[in-house]
Amino acid sequence: MSSAGEALLERLSGEPDGIRGRLQADADMSKLTWFRVGGPADLLFQPADEDDLALFLSRLPAEVPVTVVGVGSNLLVRDGGIEGVVIRLSAKGFGAVEQVSGTRLRAGAAVLDKKLAAAALEAGIGGFAFYHGIPGGIGGALRMNAGANGTETTQRVVEVTAIDRQGRRHVLSHDDMGYTYRHSAAAPDLIFTSAVFEGEVQDREQIRQAMDAVQHHRETVQPVKEKTGGSTFKNPEGHSAWKLVDEAGMRGHRIGGAQMSEMHCNFMINTGEATAYDLEMLGETVRRKVLENSRIRLDWEIKRIGRFADGAEVPEGI
Repeated sequence: MSSAGEALLERLSGEPDGIRGRLQADADMSKLTWFRVGGPADLLFQPADEDDLALFLSRLPAEVPVTVVGVGSNLLVRDGGIEGVVIRLSAKGFGAVEQVSGTRLRAGAAVLDKKLAAAALEAGIGGFAFYHGIPGGIGGALRMNAGANGTETTQRVVEVTAIDRQGRRHVLSHDDMGYTYRHSAAAPDLIFTSAVFEGEVQDREQIRQAMDAVQHHRETVQPVKEKTGGSTFKNPEGHSAWKLVDEAGMRGHRIGGAQMSEMHCNFMINTGEATAYDLEMLGETVRRKVLENSRIRLDWEIKRIGRFADGAEVPEGI
């Protein structure tokens, strides 16, 4: 009996003609996320470039679900895996950074945030040091308005290029992105492929010092050597999520192999043998405890996707 992924690949037989990217049935998503957990994707597609992505989407039946993942740093894939097609942009096709003016850079969606910060340093363009401390990729930063150390993606974005579910190309202005705190109002079916960013001319030594300060802060207050997904919860207006977690007595709390970090209690870590169920159950338990203690409801910053394993569903706000 064929698996769901093999069945989907067989169903698409003939459609891949001309597709240059890689198609893989039943792809192990635990290898692609920083938590190192999660079930398989029915089908994983890694397009060769933007044209390849557009062609694939234009041929993919409309009823087949599509999920886009980046470098997996802020992502929790559930144990039951992901239905339909998962698209992951490769560094080879979407990982270039180029200087387009004295203050502007164009970066592919698969570029690591740290790589964009390094390219800005090389070009003598200030305003990008905050990316040096964000463990993710540009595609995710564009989608969630990633920020750190007082600066957000919205302050640097000029325009974004994207492909829609039908394979059509769009160029979105900064206003089109509709940025708010950790959120973009851009249509959810758009797959960002690149963006133009703007900074300011700045002395390289000043930029380097700013990047060093960001790195030092991150290494001293965050569990950077653990299997983690970064900040677990968004900061509620007027509050710090970690303080609310700490005040609720949840620093270091464990469920199975999942633990709220002792070092930074808004970071959830896989101590070695955690399942996605352990991690999500821990997160929901923390949300409930914080609500009981402070009457403030925390919102997840980590994106949770996929199917629950049979008999292992995590109810919201348990």
